[in-house]
Amino acid sequence: MKKYEEEMRLLNEMPLSLLEFLGSYNKNMPASFPRATAALLEEFQEEHPTLFKRNNMWSLDQHRKKVLDWLPRKRDIS
Repeated sequence: MKKYEEEMRLLNEMPLSLLEFLGSYNKNMPASFPRATAALLEEFQEEHPTLFKRNNMWSLDQHRKKVLDWLPRKRDIS
């Protein structure tokens, strides 16, 4: 079990491109949750530059929850 937990931790912390993050985010969200798009993620990145100090890379661990909280508010405005 510890090996699995360690593998999951490493996967969640791995740096991802915007498109890799987008694919993983949408793949693992329930159908009732709003879907992210590349344009919305770029907007998120512009609004939260302090979260992207490592070469503009994304990580599931650092960004998923923040996008999850941000995305519904953005969709309500559109």
